Amino acid sequence: MSLHHLSLSDLKTQAKSLRAALTAAGQPVSHSQSLELMAKQHGFRDWNTLHARVGNAVRPGFALNQRVEGTYLGQPFRGEIIGIRAMASNTRFSLTLRFDDPVDVITFEGMTNFRSQVQMVVGSNGVSAEKTSDGAPHLRIWPEKN
Repeated sequence: MSLHHLSLSDLKTQAKSLRAALTAAGQPVSHSQSLELMAKQHGFRDWNTLHARVGNAVRPGFALNQRVEGTYLGQPFRGEIIGIRAMASNTRFSLTLRFDDPVDVITFEGMTNFRSQVQMVVGSNGVSAEKTSDGAPHLRIWPEKN
């Protein structure tokens, strides 16, 4: 699992499991030693550095394979997140969405252009910075309500 999707609670649980495994193998370590080992496993100098990085990270409110609904170019949709990638700033995310039913992105009568899948960059709130000519975000998503 990517560090980006781990919380401090997840990391502490991993450290606890590591401590238990090492103790069972006859190599007991303290709680703080297991936290330090966990930080090194994730490529950090020490626990304090890892804690600062994860504690300050912006996390998206969505995940791979999550069912979502929302609007794309003003049209309602339901679908699934089939790709997610944090951008360099770690405050925006590139999402690939597959719609359950193709979305017609042209609002003029007599013309159609259906899309089954899109890739958009959104903030952690699920709203794109890009806007249509009337000021509405290109994409808004939220978890699907059953």
